[in-house]
Amino acid sequence: MIKHSDHFHGSDLETIEKVYGIKKEDIVSFSANVNPLGISPKLKTTLSERIDAIMSYPDREYTSLRKRIGEYVHADIENIIVGNGSTELISLFIQIKHPKKALIIGPTYSEYEREVSLGGGSTLYYRLEEENNFALHIPKLEEELTSDVDLLVICNPNNPTSTAITRSDMRKILDICKQKGIFVMVDETYVEFAEDILKITSVPLTGYYNNIIILRGISKFFAAPGLRLGYAICGNVDLLKEMNQRKNPWTINSLAAIAGEIMFTDEEYIKETRLLIANERDRICKALDQCKNVKYFTPTANFILVKILKEEVTSMDLFEAAIRKGLMIRDCSTFPFLNNKFIRFCFMTPASNDELLHVLMQVLR
Repeated sequence: MIKHSDHFHGSDLETIEKVYGIKKEDIVSFSANVNPLGISPKLKTTLSERIDAIMSYPDREYTSLRKRIGEYVHADIENIIVGNGSTELISLFIQIKHPKKALIIGPTYSEYEREVSLGGGSTLYYRLEEENNFALHIPKLEEELTSDVDLLVICNPNNPTSTAITRSDMRKILDICKQKGIFVMVDETYVEFAEDILKITSVPLTGYYNNIIILRGISKFFAAPGLRLGYAICGNVDLLKEMNQRKNPWTINSLAAIAGEIMFTDEEYIKETRLLIANERDRICKALDQCKNVKYFTPTANFILVKILKEEVTSMDLFEAAIRKGLMIRDCSTFPFLNNKFIRFCFMTPASNDELLHVLMQVLR
């Protein structure tokens, strides 16, 4: 029997395999927040044709890849830097800016706090309130942005709440931070799943503000975490120059760089992904509306945060009921400000989603 103090990340399938005796190949992970369509079909059919690329070093500047990303996000190639996953770029950014005190909007992903700590800084959290459906309240945030804060960290859409800050509100935040000498790091890992990307993404703001850096990757939307390809968009020329100077050469291998170029042009796959997620997001919300023992928070991304209202049921109870059917959800009790009444799951294929809903409703009714 698993201890209630144990919790699993979406990538912990090997551990699940040992604890529950379920082959990892048989587990449907609703915890990893990865595109259920898998990798781009265009990538599958064409990458093998470029295998000879491993016989030479990649272009140090990754010009072709950056150009393709620029076309994809509608940004100038000079404002784009690529790295070995967004993790490398976060580390580089923290090393250079060396924030003494960072304010992180949470509950959210724990890696931000870790990176600031490794850089010798301290962190505190701006708490998104449940009674406000985890929406950001800008006047209250402004009060928390005191003179000793030099970095604001925002995940948008946020993990695990699936709430989002509009671009118009982000502009207000950037104005406040500009006046106070605060840099803003925005993680847009999940923005491509949003129904109205243009309303949420801050990429256009990089042309007007030099105190923002936006991080993205291919792990979630393009279902390729193993390629370790991330990128950042920033209008601060001096910052990008220093990041490029500090960055080790060739941190992205030749095939990963080529794969990036290919997948960003697979328009049919991108369209199909967004349609699937939009339909399932709407359908699952309607299904949860029929269950009086849960409350969900309106999702923007490809996952949903759910609160259990049934007194005797915990997040671990639902985790165990689901995993014994080969379905892995996220017990959210380890996130800051959440407890053992919260779970998160992403939207998979309709058949898998129906299977999960059936298991959850069996426990919750």
